[in-house]
Amino acid sequence: MLPFKLVYHDRYDLNLGAHVFPSQKYRLVHDSLLAEGIADATDFLAPAPARDEDVLLVHSKEYVHKLKTGTLSYAEQLRMEIPYSLELIEACWLAAGGSILAARRALADGWAANIGGGFHHAYPDHGEGFCVLHDVAIAIRRMQFDRAIETAMVIDTDVHHGNGTAAIFGGDSTVFTLSIHQENNYPYPKPPSSLDINLEDGVGDDEYLAILDKNLHRAFEQFQPGLIFYIGGADPYREDQLGGLALSFEGLERRDALVFDYARRLRIPLAITLAGGYARQVADTVRIHVGTILAARDVAQLTAAKA
Repeated sequence: MLPFKLVYHDRYDLNLGAHVFPSQKYRLVHDSLLAEGIADATDFLAPAPARDEDVLLVHSKEYVHKLKTGTLSYAEQLRMEIPYSLELIEACWLAAGGSILAARRALADGWAANIGGGFHHAYPDHGEGFCVLHDVAIAIRRMQFDRAIETAMVIDTDVHHGNGTAAIFGGDSTVFTLSIHQENNYPYPKPPSSLDINLEDGVGDDEYLAILDKNLHRAFEQFQPGLIFYIGGADPYREDQLGGLALSFEGLERRDALVFDYARRLRIPLAITLAGGYARQVADTVRIHVGTILAARDVAQLTAAKA
């Protein structure tokens, strides 16, 4: 049994078919956690879909209407880079509901993880880069609306800059956004986050971790959030098809543990989403995501041991 809850739904699969984004990974992560004895059935919670009023805390009425009625233009569908379907919309509303549930459980228990989510390229009025709804922003706005938190921090370690996150929270002093990413990669342009860490091509484990540690220290000196949302990208992996960094499996797990240890030491609730991941072997992406959960387990157990 894990010391925190995992949020998962069998319908998280975006129904993409043959696509560079392996949306079957959610089921495979779930199954691997069970098969390896890392989690048992009681560790999982099934989310309800986000309510439309939750989604509208971030996204425009016109965009939500188009998504729900299948009336996106051809250009809007091309910009998302994934095929539109009713199954896609169901999965996106479930992922947003999952991140809301993960936020609530993190605030109650200290830790939680959504096996889906992390769709950080979605904007209020459009989707792009395989992202339709910005589940993390929806969850933060829901928690703020409910007055469960006043402030939040998004720590985004996807290899691609979190442009949707930066755009949604730009100019908002209640949400601090940190993005560590490959500079010479999608998206273009990159709207400014609160703190952008622009990495050169080919950065490996030790350099990456030193840079991240320095900037995490800087971020927490500037801002004290009531909740951290961690977007744990699998795509800084050295064999990722859409990335150009060079992290190993071990380096990625050390990255996760570094972020989690800041949350532990500062006693800030943390909600995890598992994002990105386009390794040539889907099993590698699954292994990286499972490693994120293992890193969280190990750090959360330290918290429990010292309680």
